[in-house]
Amino acid sequence: MAPVYYRNLSRAQLVEHALRIEFDSKLTNTGALSVNSYAKKGRSPNDKRIVDTEDVRADVDWGKVNIKLSDASFLQLRARALDFFERKEQIYQVDCFAGHDPRYRLKIRIFTTRPYHALFMKNMLIEATAAELESFGSPDFVIYNAGELAADRTVPGLTSETCVALNFKRKEQVILGSEYAGEMKKGVLTIMMYLMAKQGHLCMHASANEGKSGDVSVFFGLSGTGKTTLSADPHRALIGDDEHVWTDRGVVNIEGGCYAKAIGLSAEQEPDIFRAVRFGAVAENCVLNPVTKAIDYNDISLTENTRVAYPLNFIPGAKEPAVAGHPKNVIFLTNDAFGVMPPVAKLTLAQAKFWFVTGYTAKVPGTEVGVKEPSPTFSACFGGPFLVMHPTYYGEQLAEKLQTHNADCWLINTGWCGGKFGVGSRIKLRFTRAIIDAIHDGSLSRGQFAEMPGWGLRIPTACKNVPSELLNPLTAWQDKKLFYTTINGVAKMFESNFQKYSAKATSDVKASIPKAINASKL
Repeated sequence: MAPVYYRNLSRAQLVEHALRIEFDSKLTNTGALSVNSYAKKGRSPNDKRIVDTEDVRADVDWGKVNIKLSDASFLQLRARALDFFERKEQIYQVDCFAGHDPRYRLKIRIFTTRPYHALFMKNMLIEATAAELESFGSPDFVIYNAGELAADRTVPGLTSETCVALNFKRKEQVILGSEYAGEMKKGVLTIMMYLMAKQGHLCMHASANEGKSGDVSVFFGLSGTGKTTLSADPHRALIGDDEHVWTDRGVVNIEGGCYAKAIGLSAEQEPDIFRAVRFGAVAENCVLNPVTKAIDYNDISLTENTRVAYPLNFIPGAKEPAVAGHPKNVIFLTNDAFGVMPPVAKLTLAQAKFWFVTGYTAKVPGTEVGVKEPSPTFSACFGGPFLVMHPTYYGEQLAEKLQTHNADCWLINTGWCGGKFGVGSRIKLRFTRAIIDAIHDGSLSRGQFAEMPGWGLRIPTACKNVPSELLNPLTAWQDKKLFYTTINGVAKMFESNFQKYSAKATSDVKASIPKAINASKL
């Protein structure tokens, strides 16, 4: 018996289907759909593949991030997915757009066997109107999500029963062996990372917002650095929380929704996000109170990567369409668990390229099995798993944009001060927000700066509503000897990590690598 195809159902219909056919799907006390992605609770970057076709071969930065797959192997995976679809009772089709600017947006069609996945992508991409669906025509890219079925690991090029394969020539993505919805979302980002770069636009794994005067800020940052939290500013319009393109006209959101980390979410700290978890939203891998059905945002028994996905318009004052002008400020967020980086520094153009390509943050003990001490994490351009071309290519694109549009670039540490994790304390959110406010009103840029020895970072000497002793990490640490030992160790980590990019880096960028500090000469 052939499956029934459900095309472009409403959110309410998809919720109804999920509650009927997905065993672990439930409604929370606020009406959000609580779902389980089962074995995979996050992306599987080691299972990502790009098909090696002649049209992309010379452009792709092949290696550990972009692993080659033959077209023949892709066709085997595709056939397996389609055969699985034919054996299911129902298939869900979603037609949406990627990109709010009609000049560059892509038509994306998703086929999936789970209504949860359909609702997720209906939230994350830009929902087509009834009129747009009538004229939708052929899609620019198709995603076949057969994640309930394991991949055949005997297919040449595969190393596990999970595979997320992207074929630019066929304009298709096939997902097998993972029911984690984020694979679809990040697949679209990877597509845009390549196609936009080829057109001269900078695709960014970043959030963005706009002030009342029309000034735009872009926030880059890896998971846990505050990218979603800091862009959801009650005094500014949210453009988007994760994926944007800096085009010839300004900043454009790729998505139509937000995908926020749910761990520790509270009405007090993040009221807009907290209130967005309502009917139509997806609560992924969250634990519910068995009686009240309220989400326990501190329960990480299923995973630390609990997430909520909701439409952009669930955030009050979000900008629609999500298009704005050129950024005035570009902000790199890092969670430095070593506690040696200043809460804020203003970067030169060369430093901006270095810190962008480096993409630094740090894990703290307890976040992953085996992490006993602060551990550095480097993800090129704050989105390493999604880059298709070499990181320095995107770095040069960013530098050109900053220079052309006279934008300031800032490095903000949302991590530790006064000592590393376990010794110092995490910088309070209210201080980070005060720093962001001072960037936005221009007072921080107009103030005085002191240069950080060895690192060359320009540190403000004062910032309204931030204790001055916190601005310089040296003054924030009580144990000065331990500070110099720690900061020099971190400098060596940066130097070692940058070796893989140095062959294609310019001399000014190489000069921006942090250097060891000789405390006896200060």
